[in-house]
Amino acid sequence: MTTETKVSLAKLDLGKALEPSAYKEKMSALMLELQRLHRQVYEARIPVLLIFEGWEGAGKGDVINRLLERMDPRGTRVYPFVEPTEEEAYRPFFWRYWRDIPARGQVAVFQHSYYHWLLRDRFDSCLKTKKWQAGIESFRQFEQVLADDGVLILKFWMHIGRKEQKKRFQKWEKDPAFSFRVSKESWKENKLYNERLSTAEELLAETHAKHAPWITVEATDRRHRRMRVAEEVAAAFRKALQRKAASAGEPKPAPADGTRVTKGTDPLSTLDLSRRLDRGVYEESLDNLSDELRVLQHLCYVKRLPVIVVFEGSDASGKGGTIRRLTSALDPRGYNVIPIAAPEGEEKHKHYLWRFWKHIPKAGHWAMFDRSWYGRVLVERVEGFCRTQDWKRAYEEIREFERQLARSGAVLVKFWLQVSPDEQLRRFKEREQIAYKRFKITPEDWRNREKKAQYDAAVADMVAETSVDDSPWTLVEADDKLCARIKVLQTVAKAVRNKVRKSDGWKGGMSLP
Repeated sequence: MTTETKVSLAKLDLGKALEPSAYKEKMSALMLELQRLHRQVYEARIPVLLIFEGWEGAGKGDVINRLLERMDPRGTRVYPFVEPTEEEAYRPFFWRYWRDIPARGQVAVFQHSYYHWLLRDRFDSCLKTKKWQAGIESFRQFEQVLADDGVLILKFWMHIGRKEQKKRFQKWEKDPAFSFRVSKESWKENKLYNERLSTAEELLAETHAKHAPWITVEATDRRHRRMRVAEEVAAAFRKALQRKAASAGEPKPAPADGTRVTKGTDPLSTLDLSRRLDRGVYEESLDNLSDELRVLQHLCYVKRLPVIVVFEGSDASGKGGTIRRLTSALDPRGYNVIPIAAPEGEEKHKHYLWRFWKHIPKAGHWAMFDRSWYGRVLVERVEGFCRTQDWKRAYEEIREFERQLARSGAVLVKFWLQVSPDEQLRRFKEREQIAYKRFKITPEDWRNREKKAQYDAAVADMVAETSVDDSPWTLVEADDKLCARIKVLQTVAKAVRNKVRKSDGWKGGMSLP
C-alpha cells in the first residue's frame, strides 16, 4: 500500500561529507559485505530492481559504477533509458520496462526510468494534472505487481543544490571529455530548479511505499553518496534474505477445487451448443469477412493501431482452425501467431506477464495468442501451479495489463471457445484414429476432462472478473466449427471496424499510460 509522506528536499543537509581515511576503511568493508550479500541474493533467487533518479549532474552514474564494482557482473544489468527507439515508440509506454524487469536472482538497475519521463513532461508544462495523477497511479500499480511477485525495489533520488549543479555544468563544459553531458535542457533544468523542486517532492511523496521506498541521497560529496547508497542496498539485501528464510517453510500450492469465487449464473450454461451453420452460408460469409479483414488490416497499419486477439477455450474446441481462417485473410508481414505452452527457460524466472508483454505487437501490427496470460487463472489455478493468493491477485493484474493496452490505442478481442463433453470426446477419439491429427491428443487432455467442474468454475470466475468495457469476453459456441469461425471473424471485424472509425491513431510509445 502506498504511503504518502511529506518530502522536503530543500531541508536535506547537502553539506554532509566523509573524510577520505574514514571512507576508505568503511567502504572497503561494506563492499566486501555487498559482494557476499549479492551472492546470497542470487542463490535465494530474489529479483532486485534499483531505480536511480535525481538532478542532472548529481552523480547517478558514479554511484551505480561504485555500487556494482564488487558484485558479480553476470548477475547485474544496467538499463540507462534514453529516448525510445522506433521499436519502443511503437509499443505501449510500459513495454520497455516490462522487457527489462529482473529475473529471479538478478539485479536490474534503471537509470532514467519511467519517473524521468513523467517529470520531464510535467516540467515542460505539457502534462495536465489528470494525466500526471494517472501516471503516478500506473507507477504504483506496476511496482505493486512486481513487489507481490517477490521483487525487491529500492528507489534513489540523488539530490544536489542549484549552485552545485551549476558549478558542475560549468566545469564539464570546459572539459572536452565531458562537455557532451551538458545540453540546453541541462541549463533549463538549472534555471528552473526552484520551480521543479516542488514537483519532484510531490512525485516522491505520492509514489513512496513500504514495498517500493524512495531514499533521498545527499549527493554533493562523492564519498558520502557512495556510502549512503551502498549502506541502503546492503540493509535491504539483509532484510530480503531474512524474509526469504522465514518463508521457506510455507506449504506448496495445492490444486483448486470447483468452488467459484464470484457469484451469478455460469456464463457457459447460457450457450446454445446446438447452433449450426449451412456450408454454403459459411463459404459466402468467410469470403466476405476475409475481404473486409484484409482492408481493415491495411487501415490499422495506416493509423498505427495494434490488434491483439486472444483465444482460450476447451481442449479440442477448434482454436487452431479458427486462427488459420483469421490469418488467411491477412498479409503475413503484418501479424504474428503466438502459441503459448508451459513456461520455459527465462520465462520461469520472471513475472508471469513478462512473456506476454514481450509479444505485444508493434503499432499497426496484429498478434493472435493461442492461449494467453489467462493460464494464470485457469490451468495454474486448477493444477496448483501457483498459490491461491497468486491467482486471486491475478485478476486485477490482468485488468490493469489490459487497461494499459487499451489506453495505448490497441484493439483487444478475447474469445472463449466452448464445446460440449460429447463433442469433445468425439474429437479426441478422431484425433487418436487419424495419423496427422494424433499429435494433438495427449494424456493431459484426458486428465483435463476429469477436472471439468474445476475448469468450469475457473472459466466462470475468469469471465466475471475480467470482462470489462475495453476488453469484454466473447463466448463462442464451438460444437459446430463453421458457426464458431464465422462468429469469431465477425466479432474481430466489428471491433476493428469500430476502432478504425473512432481512432485518431497511435497513443502508445512515450505517451504516458
